[in-house]
Amino acid sequence: MKFRTWSLFRFLVILFSLSQQLGFLTNKVSGSQSSEAYATLLYGDEFLLGVRVLGKSIRESGSTKDMVVLVSDGVSDYAKKLLQADGWIVEMISLLANPNQVRPTRFWGVYTKLKIFNMTNYKKVVYLDADTIVVKNIDDLFKCGKFCGNLKHSERMNSGVMVVEPSKETFNDMISKVTTLPSYTGGDQGFLNSYFTGFASARLFEPNLSPDVRNSRPVPEMERLSTLYNADVGLYALANKWMVDEKELRVIHYTLGPLKPWDWWTSWLLQPVDIWQSVRERLEDSLPGTGGGRIPSEERLVKFLFLLPLIILVLCYYRSFLQIKKGSICNFIRHLYYKFRAGGGLAYTSTGVSSSSILNSSQQISNASQVPAYLGGVSVLVCFFVGLVSLALAVAVVPRQVMPWTGLLLVYEWTFTLFLMTFGGYLQLIYRWGKATTAQAQSNSTDLESFDFDSGKGHQRHVAGCDIASWYYGLGMSFLAISVPLLPCVMGITALFTRVGLMVVVGIVLASFMTYASEHLAISAFLKGREDRDTPRTRTICLIC
Repeated sequence: MKFRTWSLFRFLVILFSLSQQLGFLTNKVSGSQSSEAYATLLYGDEFLLGVRVLGKSIRESGSTKDMVVLVSDGVSDYAKKLLQADGWIVEMISLLANPNQVRPTRFWGVYTKLKIFNMTNYKKVVYLDADTIVVKNIDDLFKCGKFCGNLKHSERMNSGVMVVEPSKETFNDMISKVTTLPSYTGGDQGFLNSYFTGFASARLFEPNLSPDVRNSRPVPEMERLSTLYNADVGLYALANKWMVDEKELRVIHYTLGPLKPWDWWTSWLLQPVDIWQSVRERLEDSLPGTGGGRIPSEERLVKFLFLLPLIILVLCYYRSFLQIKKGSICNFIRHLYYKFRAGGGLAYTSTGVSSSSILNSSQQISNASQVPAYLGGVSVLVCFFVGLVSLALAVAVVPRQVMPWTGLLLVYEWTFTLFLMTFGGYLQLIYRWGKATTAQAQSNSTDLESFDFDSGKGHQRHVAGCDIASWYYGLGMSFLAISVPLLPCVMGITALFTRVGLMVVVGIVLASFMTYASEHLAISAFLKGREDRDTPRTRTICLIC
């Protein structure tokens, strides 16, 4: 009898232990450890970094609530694994088609957001868009009633931050009305405004209300959230300040259309993006190589993009580097010395020396008349076309989600390299064109050649192939191009429109400088070709000489 009792007791203990372990495993698999959760959506890997930063900000605010991300088939397995390592509970969902024919292209799957109303395994869900960030604990939002949202643009509700009480009945009712209720945005936000009629007149949510007072009131169907819980960066950009006390901000919403905080160029336009970037920098290595929001595959690409332009320049001009010797550098310095001593300017000459120190008046008029009238105008157009194409290609090859300084450095490196090589090639063609036209005409270059020996006191003409004008224009354009995004930051300007205005002003100055420089360099190249008709041109280290 004692043996049977003991065996039964052992069996019950083992059964209880197994049930506890099974319950633990079930909770671990499902990830659900509380009745309240934060939720967001992820349709593809493009917003992955945004979700990671959002999760980091929630945890840094001190919240221990569940974090659930609803992902579609467009999200890669690596992204799901990374989010799980960050502490997100990943739930697979199917996309809801957008029934509106007239809508922005990027709104193709936004109706999927309605599925947060079907998260019935939680009593209360706080939904946050992937382009939001929590700057202060918002667990008090779980005190909201059945539905809470924030008014934007007067009487319209913004669906970027919402508090919902999931209900199967509510979700089914919404699905039955998606094709009948209008949407002023062509997306979920317009539909929700139509569904929750009268939301604009709902009472304001009071998080500091005492439990006794709250419990004594009936649970409201709808409540409005303060702007503290959904601070719009778009409104900040208009006024260059928050519409509420900045110290009390809870959630920042980066609502400027395609300008998202993870795009490297946005940091150079919007000052509040610095808050988002600071949280990004604190992201941990949840998976190898992912600290600071890095993407291992992009890290290899960034290194490749940084080294490739340098390799191209070395391969294109390695012979010139090998040809530069101590003596030639000294000769070049002596040439510049005699040039400045003679009062040389930046006139249209082959070596950059003042035309008055090389040509007499009749020769100057003759050379000017030999330059095609359309050469300057065509060169200006070529210069601007090459500059714009170089910039566009540079922006296209640089990954969007690199750090702001990395993106700016890579764009400058690629733009300068492509521009110098392409426009430099154009000037080489102009130089050869000048030689070809002179070969068909009769001219005498004996006086010019003898003068080069006299003015330079013995140094050869090809030493001056890289003239001071080319360096002046090249460095001038580089300095102005760098000043376009950096000058507003150096001056401490934070207002979006003031920043953009200053960038436009510097851009106009750059355009004016490029106009003069391109015309001058092209005419100089043409005249140099005419003077060097019988002299083989020596390569230089300058791409535009």
